[in-house]
Amino acid sequence: MKNTIKKIEKPQKVQNYIGGEWVSGSGDTFQVTSPYFGNVIGEGKSSTAADIDKLAKNAHEAFLQWSVTPIKERSQVLFRFRNLLLENLDDISQTVSVESGKTLAEAKAGLMKGVEVLEFALSIQNMDHGGRLEVSRGVFCEYRREPLGVIANITPFNFPAMVPMWTIPIALVLGNSYLWKPSDKTPLTSHAIAELLAKAGLPRGVFSVAQGGVETVNAVIDHPLVKAIGFVGSSRAAKAVYQRGTNLGKRVLALGGAKNHIVLLPDADANLSGRGISDSFTGCAGQRCMAASVLLAVEGSEHLIEKIKERAQS
Repeated sequence: MKNTIKKIEKPQKVQNYIGGEWVSGSGDTFQVTSPYFGNVIGEGKSSTAADIDKLAKNAHEAFLQWSVTPIKERSQVLFRFRNLLLENLDDISQTVSVESGKTLAEAKAGLMKGVEVLEFALSIQNMDHGGRLEVSRGVFCEYRREPLGVIANITPFNFPAMVPMWTIPIALVLGNSYLWKPSDKTPLTSHAIAELLAKAGLPRGVFSVAQGGVETVNAVIDHPLVKAIGFVGSSRAAKAVYQRGTNLGKRVLALGGAKNHIVLLPDADANLSGRGISDSFTGCAGQRCMAASVLLAVEGSEHLIEKIKERAQS
């Protein structure tokens, strides 16, 4: 991979993805600015409740057919998607870098973590999908695992590719349709992923993208055809998403932030510790869940401060 991040000179059109087509939203206009270059790299319109209604209904219609497609065939689509991701790794990493501020190496590493989840999803067809138990004389209990329907995922700006890849492969392999609401700060990666899924042979409507901000999020959560919601972001937003979704009786996985503490003992290696501490808060432009927030040094930290400064400035 080359280390040069390419500047996007002309703003790209940011749109919704519905039924295999790119369509502009009908809400307020928003712009996307590159942290690397400070220029506008994208422009689009937010999705209104009416836009979300169209997306959700289209996704539900696609679900009816996709859910009865044999899991072996669904897995084959995702296997082709995996190969396409690896073939286009450099291009997608470029997009992630230019819109989120990561280095190319960090963007690639995040995408590869997503590929790991995809590879796990490909093994799901060999796992338990139900069974039959004799619970008493002449009495049997049968249980099945069935897809839910339209699954929505609301993802953050700091990992435009990795976080959505935590759920996209698993939801699709298990027969659900997927409605993705990426961050309005980093929406360009969603275009690349949608195009590769289509190229892999995913039927139209099974995968959809809704662009926008808070109003779009609320419309996604509120729509009756959306059966489950995933979210990654700030703790405040996670609580709001969780409360709104569960009040409607929906399944919600809402992951918030955290404060990471490092305890430095007197016998710790200064060079190794300085490198690890510095990398934790400077890596990924400082925007990651494992960024160190607090350093607790036993018997003083003066000897380490210079090591941290040297590493951070290098």
